[in-house]
Amino acid sequence: MAAFTAMSPFGVEAEGIDLSQPLADAQFAELERAFYANHVLALRGQDLTARQFLAFARRLGPPQPHVIDQFHHPEDPDILVLSNVKENGRPTGLQDAGSYFHTDYSYLAVPARATTLYSRVVPKVGGDTLFADQQAAYDDLPAAMKRRIEPLLAIHHYGNRHDVDEASRTAASPLSAEQKAKMPLITHRVARPHPVTGRKALYAVSGSSFGIVGMPDDEARDLLNELAAHATQPKYQLRFRYGVGDVVVWDNAALLHSATLTDPQDARTLWRITVLEAAREAVAPQVLAPAFAGRPA
Repeated sequence: MAAFTAMSPFGVEAEGIDLSQPLADAQFAELERAFYANHVLALRGQDLTARQFLAFARRLGPPQPHVIDQFHHPEDPDILVLSNVKENGRPTGLQDAGSYFHTDYSYLAVPARATTLYSRVVPKVGGDTLFADQQAAYDDLPAAMKRRIEPLLAIHHYGNRHDVDEASRTAASPLSAEQKAKMPLITHRVARPHPVTGRKALYAVSGSSFGIVGMPDDEARDLLNELAAHATQPKYQLRFRYGVGDVVVWDNAALLHSATLTDPQDARTLWRITVLEAAREAVAPQVLAPAFAGRPA
């Protein structure tokens, strides 16, 4: 069985797991419980092929290829290559993706259950991922604000509400006209119960949320900005630093996250798989069982 070490203020590292080998059902169930209890699960120093990485991710849920299809992995479109490396002057992956607080695939009708990154090439400086606990942020809201947002539906579409300049490194990665046409307007609850555990969280109040149903645009943005400022305070944040071979999995229903910028000349490459919420509700009764007693309060 795995040994777990707590990160702070949330998140957990699992030791004694080799993802290049098939996981027994009991091993995977243990990891899954730790994942839902702690929001971020890290497995350091893995050595994986694309097929092995996919086999692990598919046990978390059904993968959804990213709309930016020009950087899909050559072996499987479910893997998105994130990289600043160029070959013959051409990019090998998506650079500067998600350098702002957001929730993956919150612009889809069926949003993301989990995202997992596999770190292949690590820069000398930077490249950390920031996570912000949206369940803790919701819990800390005043009762009056909880009542105010309880019935509200946010309007989502692909992009970064705080930076819409496609030439900016902190804007959402630009789409082609054909890719944009695949991105309709979607609504999700501002205060959204977790689809597995039922615990309520602020959902994607930074990133893809551009308005609120039935609310004037300026009022909606003011409210979303107020919630985003609250939800991304340092006290809710975890900074994750990568080593070569690290696999990290995070819970998109419970977190915001942000990439951090690196020197474009300092090589970095990761593989990313994002899985959807479909067909995962069946684990709900088990995940509330004790998973890792050492998590900080």
